[in-house]
Amino acid sequence: MKLPLLGFMAFGLVAGGPFAVPAADAGEYDNNPPGFHPLQIGDRAPDFSLLGIDGKTHTLADYQDSPILIVVFLSNHCPVSHAAETRFIPFVAGLKGKGVAVVAINPNSLEGLRIDELGYSKYSDSYEDMKLYAKERGFNFPYLYDGGTQATAMAYGCLCTPDLFVFDGERRLRYKGRFDDSQVADPASVHSTDGANAVEALLAGRPVPVETTRPMGCSTKWLTKKGEVAEGNEAWRNMPVSLEPIDAAGIAALAHNPTDRLRVINLWATWCVPCVEEFPGLVSISRRLNSRDFDLITVSVDEPKDADKALRFLEREHAAVPPGAKAALEKQGRKTNNYLYSGAGADALAQALDPQWPGGYPYTVVIAPGGKVLYRYSGALDVGQLQSRLIDTLGIYYK
Repeated sequence: MKLPLLGFMAFGLVAGGPFAVPAADAGEYDNNPPGFHPLQIGDRAPDFSLLGIDGKTHTLADYQDSPILIVVFLSNHCPVSHAAETRFIPFVAGLKGKGVAVVAINPNSLEGLRIDELGYSKYSDSYEDMKLYAKERGFNFPYLYDGGTQATAMAYGCLCTPDLFVFDGERRLRYKGRFDDSQVADPASVHSTDGANAVEALLAGRPVPVETTRPMGCSTKWLTKKGEVAEGNEAWRNMPVSLEPIDAAGIAALAHNPTDRLRVINLWATWCVPCVEEFPGLVSISRRLNSRDFDLITVSVDEPKDADKALRFLEREHAAVPPGAKAALEKQGRKTNNYLYSGAGADALAQALDPQWPGGYPYTVVIAPGGKVLYRYSGALDVGQLQSRLIDTLGIYYK
């Protein structure tokens, strides 16, 4: 199982990291906000009043007629949540007619979520994106938004997504923790179906065999972390930006892509209005995919005499090499992802990069490991569409 170390923080058994697990006393978690209250087995389900993606306000009382209630915290952005959903959604479908109510809640604050934590999703954790994400995934249960106040996440003690809570007919907690013991989508990786076991035991009138397990997933993005998000943005703005000359042979070597990383190569110029307009979106994609096997490589076609002008533009746009890409660049013997073409002309550039380039700027190609061009954009591109296609290509799960 390959769980990559994210460039923005390392994996760890702490509530503030990407993966969170409960301690014997959740008060030991200094990273949780004031008011965070971990439920204990036997506690009653806290009430909630949350807006669902159906436009209705949902409360605990809406589900009072069901003998069993599952409250699960999920998110749009987390690859572990994505993986669990591939098994949780069919599980819910199999509960139809058995008297089990299921409610999913997104606990995350947008202000506590860094852009480089979105590398496994086309979506943010906003309410509007919840609608798109749930439709795409085929959610067969209500999906509620708690990102505004996070009061429900604190009342339940949501450590991460996914985090599962199972209540009996009196709405007393009988199980909390993981749905199963896998963090990836491969069903063969599942060895313990703890959440399902708990529900099946309650349906059969038996004691829950294991009442508490460690939830595994992306830590809850608390509003109190917005200062850290701001610090991360400031750190990015202060990262060094460089520009190096490159000839046609150098371009051909980049296009050959002998790495295991997906590459976007963008031709641009300071005098090209659509190039300038789309550039911030490309930098945003580069930051978003910081933890993925991905490189944004920019090639300025400004005149060599205008190299300083091109560099100043790159600096204003903060077109730095993301921290997650630096080791890969060093391995390739490169120092930058920003180049100024100094070759023999546009024909030589086209032959080196992509003979199918019809001409004109900007021009963008997406190149797979081994050099195959996956898709091309001639002229101004839709940055959102490119981002979606890149994430579809890279995948939304850990492997």
